Amino acid sequence: MDLPDVVARTFQSGGPLGIAVDAFSTRVGQTQMAVEIARTMDTGGVLVVEAGTGVGKTFAYLIPALLSGQRVLISTATKALQDQLFKRDIPRLQKALGVSARVAQLKGRSSYLCLQRLEEARLGPEGGAAGISRQLAQIEVWARSTRCGDLAELDYLDEASPSIPLVTSTRDNCLGARCPHAQACHVNQARRAALAADLVVVNHHLFFADLNIRESGVAELLPTVRSVIFDEAHQLSDVGVQFLGQQFSTGQLDSFVNELLKVGRLHARGLVPWDQLAADLSHSVLALRALAGPQPGRRSWRGGAPEGVSPNEWVSTLTGMFGALASIQHALSIVAEVSPDMGVMQERAQRLEDCLAFFRDVPEAGYVRWMETGHQVRLVYSPLDIAHAMQTRVMMQAQEGKSWIFTSATLGHDATLSWFVRSCGLSGARVLQVPSPFNYKTQAALYVPDDLPWPGDENHSMAVAQLAAQGAALLGGRTLVLTTSLRAMRNIGSILRETLDSGERLQVLVQGETSKRELVERFCSAPGNGGLPCVLVASASFWEGIDIPGEALQLLVIDKLPFTPPDDPLHRARADELEATGKSPFKELHLPQAAVALKQGAGRLIRRESDCGVLVVCDTRLVQMGYGKKLIAALPDMQRLNSRAQWLDALSALTRPSTTDPC
Repeated sequence: MDLPDVVARTFQSGGPLGIAVDAFSTRVGQTQMAVEIARTMDTGGVLVVEAGTGVGKTFAYLIPALLSGQRVLISTATKALQDQLFKRDIPRLQKALGVSARVAQLKGRSSYLCLQRLEEARLGPEGGAAGISRQLAQIEVWARSTRCGDLAELDYLDEASPSIPLVTSTRDNCLGARCPHAQACHVNQARRAALAADLVVVNHHLFFADLNIRESGVAELLPTVRSVIFDEAHQLSDVGVQFLGQQFSTGQLDSFVNELLKVGRLHARGLVPWDQLAADLSHSVLALRALAGPQPGRRSWRGGAPEGVSPNEWVSTLTGMFGALASIQHALSIVAEVSPDMGVMQERAQRLEDCLAFFRDVPEAGYVRWMETGHQVRLVYSPLDIAHAMQTRVMMQAQEGKSWIFTSATLGHDATLSWFVRSCGLSGARVLQVPSPFNYKTQAALYVPDDLPWPGDENHSMAVAQLAAQGAALLGGRTLVLTTSLRAMRNIGSILRETLDSGERLQVLVQGETSKRELVERFCSAPGNGGLPCVLVASASFWEGIDIPGEALQLLVIDKLPFTPPDDPLHRARADELEATGKSPFKELHLPQAAVALKQGAGRLIRRESDCGVLVVCDTRLVQMGYGKKLIAALPDMQRLNSRAQWLDALSALTRPSTTDPC
């Protein structure tokens, strides 16, 4: 029996899943998706699958992967999703299917404990701080028992903890084969396990970073696998362009200066004027920060210097930075034999100089550069998309018969998924769209208020906040407000607090005030934990990747249509390229991207067959502009509400006891 038939039988009601997995029920769309993936894995080729919310795409690609007997690489969007696949979904399916494939997951080196860095942290000055000292002591106890060294095992260690950089290595400070702990190194062990496994789970960041620097093991692994599956594939292009170019930042230089002083004083005190060398480089960093200014944002860089910066001052500052790095390299060459650390620092200085050199010349065709300012200054040299890299550095290396599978809940706004296919260089790929099994007509409603200010009006955020406050008060919380900018998020959050905290027993949560995970947990638990019901105001990463099922979320408010800011340098360069070929940037770029982003945001509302809710898009362009019809067509087919009275009636209906049953 061939793989598609085996997979189809697995999803039948009397199959292994029905027997072993609680509450499993056959879904036509899920079976269709799984069979098409199995067929592609059998024959080779490229398959792009958009699977609507509720299809069950994770099982639909994992089951063919586990039953195929092939060597498979799975890449997903985040480390959290990696852990979910590796620790929960795959073991569960292996048990249900009776499959004993060797499974491994591979993360970037910053996810693993470095034994050498732990030793140094214990003795270094940073380890003396009270909070850090306690965490280091806890990490040291855990280090004696952990098998994989993955810091995700430590629930008490937040991703932003200052202890993490002290106990993990980077490409810059890793001693490699010269490290006394090289044999026991958790990073090396993870790579060895991945190279020996039948199924390996990685993330998109690691995948593309390794295409560029080839040091994490993915590039070595890629030629040996028969099938590659990209989950959450809509993020591929955005992640890929971050890693397929070059980045140079003041943060890198600050870290280098600190390490230079520490290593120099430890191993070669008195042999080289370390303080002066570090001061010279720090001075050039301060000069760069002064040129960039304090205003955060991205600045285009088409001429000799970024916009708003004097070309002469720019050249002078970079020249000073090159000089400082050259002096440091010369000094390190004198003492390179004193310690392996000195050799690592010399290589690191050379990489910094080579990277900075990227920003002296005009970008080649298909690339763009810009400067980002904020907490640090970052220079970015980026491809416009990942199409060329996917064609020449990934898929051209594949042996005959290899299969490439791309899947997500949101990949486009048309039947050919052209936005995704084009940006990823997948021309000729087979495309499958599997609709959501949810009945959006009865489960959800869409309301576009026609009496709000125009999105660019200074009173728009006030009107959005007032509408959200009215809905949240009626529902008793259960409201998520998604904004297209951090400024709007802060304004709306502040107005909601003034409105609700004073008169209603509602708590307003705002992104950035604590971790994303904690915000979602507090929001989800509010209806049943006896605490204050919540309104959550968020932007950016909250438009996707969060799951709030049930009655915790019944009103989703989106402040504006999510068009990318027109002054974004990468976006402008893409638009210019389209114009140069006679195409419309609005039709080919702006509109498809907005449709995909809107679809992602709206997807937060209905997560289960029993969920009910109302989506409010506070942007009158959706009904007043001709292109609004295309954006609405990208959304699920919901009931339409045409007045404020109908909207209030719909919210009132959600508060009735009957709404706890399927809608």
